[in-house]
Amino acid sequence: MAHTEAIVLGAGIVGTSIALHLAKRGVAVALIDRRGPGEETSYGNAGVIEGNTLLPHPFPRHLATLTRVALKLATEANYHVGFLPWIAPWLIAYQANSTLERRIEFAEAMRPLYARALAEHVALMAETGAARYLRKSGWLKVYRSDATFSDTVRERDLAAKFGVAHQTLDREGVLALEPSLGPVPRHGIFWSEAASVSNPGAVVKAYAARLSAYGGVLIKGDARSLHRYGSQWRVDTHEGPIDAATVVLALGPWTPDVLGPLGLRLPLAVKRGYHRHFRPRGNAGLSRPVVDADVGYCVAPMEQGLRLTTGAEFAARDAPPTPAQLRRLLPAARALFPLGEETQAPTWMGSRPCFADSRPVIGPAPGQSNLWLAYGHAHWGMTLGPATGRLVAEMITGRTPFCDPAPYSAERFTR
Repeated sequence: MAHTEAIVLGAGIVGTSIALHLAKRGVAVALIDRRGPGEETSYGNAGVIEGNTLLPHPFPRHLATLTRVALKLATEANYHVGFLPWIAPWLIAYQANSTLERRIEFAEAMRPLYARALAEHVALMAETGAARYLRKSGWLKVYRSDATFSDTVRERDLAAKFGVAHQTLDREGVLALEPSLGPVPRHGIFWSEAASVSNPGAVVKAYAARLSAYGGVLIKGDARSLHRYGSQWRVDTHEGPIDAATVVLALGPWTPDVLGPLGLRLPLAVKRGYHRHFRPRGNAGLSRPVVDADVGYCVAPMEQGLRLTTGAEFAARDAPPTPAQLRRLLPAARALFPLGEETQAPTWMGSRPCFADSRPVIGPAPGQSNLWLAYGHAHWGMTLGPATGRLVAEMITGRTPFCDPAPYSAERFTR
């Protein structure tokens, strides 16, 4: 039997960042996962550090969009029919949180985390050797129609209010920035202060490898074994049981598997997503991730090739993959960019953990002493991992948090 001061369960970008920040502050910490660092949801994202994020993804407002989704013709969303009764209450809450007032509340509550996102990544990259994966080339969102571009007015107004740098572009401006794109977009927005990484999984592994420099350890184990053992928490690992006074759950979409037996159920859903890698045709290339806003996908240059990522699929977390969205969007993606042959098989699938208000839960677990939560980062886990890590470490060690953690409290669902 081994003892440590803190256990962090989950070695994705969030859990790894928390463990590293705790270790840097002198806490003896064990990072535990059933797999290696960054091999689940943190592996398959578009690699964007979205410090520019202002508004969350809204529930569809237009009847035409809802009809296409309902008829399973949409590129931006898919669903499993048998899962609808389970997800319906969450979707109703998500729709309620998609009013302009609620979305602006999100922007104000989340701004402190997004404002620190890139700086916290840069600080960890500088000491872990991961800076070679970083591109400070911004990211580009393109719009095929005047209508979808007009829908960004509120976002651009908020960007001006918060001082988030961006530039609106016409077709010529888009093609000047990314010459390999086809003449499909009518408009674009270039978010110049965003950054991206060329290998998200490798970034997480680099952060995890740095743990040992501060005395932290990385161990394989089963988070579902968490239980009370006297005044301590205990987790069973491949190296035997480990006890600690403090535990942090950062298991993303698997967090409910641990919280449920403890009697705590928070209204989390998952948005499943897919990606494939492609080679470019000829000498085509991209300098930054590009989002095709009308169709609902991102194409991002990665070490593995051009990564094509999808929007949301509403299905049980562990249901078999159904990558219908990739099939639907490929013709549009090929019209935007000259994609060549695939370089990856099979299609990758992951699950984004999401609360209906699009905010994560960061802070103490209600009714459980010395149990902390850090999950539900939705589409922004890679972006917010290091900032979340710093915030959690400051709270656990009694430092003054760099921002007010109240908007992320689990109590918002239990009171």
